[in-house]
Amino acid sequence: MLPLVRVIRNPGIFLLFAASLAEAGNPRTDFALGVLAESRDDAAEATLRFENARKADPLALPLVRRAVRARLAKGARPAAVKLYRDLAAARPDDLEIQLACADFLEQQGGGDALALKLADETLEAALQKNPGHPEIIRRLFQRAPSAGDKSRRLDQLAPDDPASVLLYATLSRSLFDSADAAAREKLDRRFLSAVESHPENPGLARAASEYFRDTERPDQAIDILKRHIEAAPSSLDLRTRLGILHFTAKRDAEGEATLQQVLAIYPRQALAHQSLAKFYRLRDPPGPARFHAGELLKIRGGSPADFIKLADEWLAADDPRQARILLEKAVFDHPQNFELANQLAIATCRDPATRDLAARLFREAEALRSADRKPEPAFLIESAEALIAQGQSKAAEERLRAAIKSFPPEAKKETAAALRRLALLWETESRNVNAARALRQRADALDR
Repeated sequence: MLPLVRVIRNPGIFLLFAASLAEAGNPRTDFALGVLAESRDDAAEATLRFENARKADPLALPLVRRAVRARLAKGARPAAVKLYRDLAAARPDDLEIQLACADFLEQQGGGDALALKLADETLEAALQKNPGHPEIIRRLFQRAPSAGDKSRRLDQLAPDDPASVLLYATLSRSLFDSADAAAREKLDRRFLSAVESHPENPGLARAASEYFRDTERPDQAIDILKRHIEAAPSSLDLRTRLGILHFTAKRDAEGEATLQQVLAIYPRQALAHQSLAKFYRLRDPPGPARFHAGELLKIRGGSPADFIKLADEWLAADDPRQARILLEKAVFDHPQNFELANQLAIATCRDPATRDLAARLFREAEALRSADRKPEPAFLIESAEALIAQGQSKAAEERLRAAIKSFPPEAKKETAAALRRLALLWETESRNVNAARALRQRADALDR
């Protein structure tokens, strides 16, 4: 036999080697050569190779599917049906093949009563070997001719299997009226039985809890999620939903505690932050709401307006550090936004820990401001403070003067504060003493 490395490195030798294996009846090699022929747009060779592979391994579903598609393309529907039926007959215990055969017969039947009858027989035979299997029941339910037959199919589903109960809930909604007490009682029992047997299943727990919540039974909805969390403590999504469900049921203390537990385990759970932010907004003081709203923005991101609104709340609460941290994230997400750069510079200047860095941020913000946009008074005053901290009092004075001129007439309080700041600058440097006194008098007049 040729060395393997030499075979792999030489494509010609590889093809000869593969061809010899194919002649020996190796279905995998024929399949590989068929794929190679397809890549070369050699349809005839590909068809030949795939057919050879199927003949060598006639019970392989992927090979049969290719052969079926080839026959359908030629209009040979009876031959395609025969391939599927022969495969299903040869592998009666393989559910995937039985379902594939039934689906094919139904799709290709086109109203043909015989094809549909064969599909039903295939499903019924599969059901005898797999009692209560949801995929079989789903197909038989859809094919059932009457409501009574559909109801009978539903009753065949296993009462405590999660997949079966979820299918029962879905199909029963299309069959029974929402006001049907008997139907609701049967669905209640199935959900409760399944949750009792499989409390750890997240899909089942979610569906069951939502079902009882939607039917106005919040206590049962909460109990189901509690049992699930006890069985699967790492299920943070449903633990979060439990906290929200507590809020919905007016059990606020339990909801708050549950969501705080979630965040203690995983601090970046966005839905928990969102729910707590809404919860704390309704309380006084709203400080915790700002914190959770900020964490939510850091996790999910948001528009520049979202960041600016929350940053303004932090600044109004005299917490520039939180405003700065939030705005640093905002500027990272929106690096070309002037309003965010402006607010970040202001927050950085007000934060004692970062005040020395503010001057550079003010320059960066000014570079983003459009030429036709005048600087706002707050920006001028804060940037003046940064310049004063760097010993550039003349430049700071120019900004304070510009800010005083920029305030609208109704902004008397803000104008008075700017006047006093300029007066203090002059007094600190022992210059323009009389002018400083005049500025203070003018500020006092605005306060009256």
